[in-house]
Amino acid sequence: MNAAPPSYPLDRSLPPDVLIGGNTVWSRYRQFPVFSGPWLRGRTLLFASVIAVFAAVTAFGVGFSTRDYGVGALAGLHLLAAFTLMATAGPALATWVRYRRWPAVKERRGVVLAVLVGIGVSFVADFWASSYVEQVVEAAYRSNGQPLPAIADEVPMAERAVALTINLVFLVVVYGLFGGGLALRAYFSEQRRWLDNHHAQEVAQLREAKQHSDLRLGVLQAQVEPHFLFNTLASVRALVRQDPAQAEATLDALVDHLRSTIPQLRDDGDGLVHSTLGQQLDICTSYLELMRLRMGGRLSYAIEADEALRARPYPPLLLITLVENAIKHGIEPKPGPGRVVVRALEDADHLNVTVIDDGVGLQPGLGSGVGLANVREQLLERYGGRAALHMRSTPGQGVEAEIRLPLEAPETTVEPDGARHA
Repeated sequence: MNAAPPSYPLDRSLPPDVLIGGNTVWSRYRQFPVFSGPWLRGRTLLFASVIAVFAAVTAFGVGFSTRDYGVGALAGLHLLAAFTLMATAGPALATWVRYRRWPAVKERRGVVLAVLVGIGVSFVADFWASSYVEQVVEAAYRSNGQPLPAIADEVPMAERAVALTINLVFLVVVYGLFGGGLALRAYFSEQRRWLDNHHAQEVAQLREAKQHSDLRLGVLQAQVEPHFLFNTLASVRALVRQDPAQAEATLDALVDHLRSTIPQLRDDGDGLVHSTLGQQLDICTSYLELMRLRMGGRLSYAIEADEALRARPYPPLLLITLVENAIKHGIEPKPGPGRVVVRALEDADHLNVTVIDDGVGLQPGLGSGVGLANVREQLLERYGGRAALHMRSTPGQGVEAEIRLPLEAPETTVEPDGARHA
């Protein structure tokens, strides 16, 4: 991975999803990032405490065997200093590297190099301390006239070589683990866990934003439905007195329209988010048929769309708003017959659906009504600047309202056949 991971503060504890360990008093330093200041301080304190106990035991043992507790104390102090240096040299250098805030690849290389240098320092420190302890112990034995501990010089060379090899391997493992090898492994796994946690948070934020957007779209779409329903019921109420048969036919058409609309408003809210052009055209057809009956037959309409386009994804309840506006502001105020055409066309990368009426044209102030404002806001919520609503009007000759959307793959839902005409 060449890109730098998202940076995170080195002096603060890790998020719970990134943290491993750190639940006890002795491992609390692991709550912080590996090779950070708090981590280094806590680890050094823990290791120094354990080394101090070991050094104290060693000092007592050397003092007891040499009959000189001053020599034992010097040996213990040297072991304390050497082992503490062994435990902290590599991690301290790696901590210095991390606070440089270098790019990711450079930091990782620097951390690995720092730990390797620390292992080298550990070897030198161990050799120095061991040599010193051997010298002072030997001098103490001689000054006290005590015989030196027996050294197995008579051990065959082959066995001594094997023992030396095992000892070297053991020391390399000890230097590697004790001098920062385990911390190095934790450093790389921590960065992976941090990236995973960062990505999980991004996904959660996107999911939350989508849920908020879907809810907002549902609210915007719900604002349109009462307006249409109340107007239609008011019209039916008037028809009941004037022409009961026409009122009955209008109610039947209203029921058909609601049957095509209400399932989208239910369906656990999914219908407020996902639909096809075919579904929206069917809603417009049932609405126009209802309005044709309401207006005594002076309205005619046509739905023009290729069958292949009907399977295209299309935002729910937007197109019906344009059709309703065409009736309310174009056809109803116009004396005599009127016509509405809904036409869907596809170009290279857009799906264009136009609602055309031959009504009175767009009057001043009508292009910024609540319905059209909702359409524009929903397009912005769904597509950003990739979709648009265009209005073209000639006074006395009607309006063309076009929704232009980026082309998307067809839905798998199979829509019923085609365009209807009246």
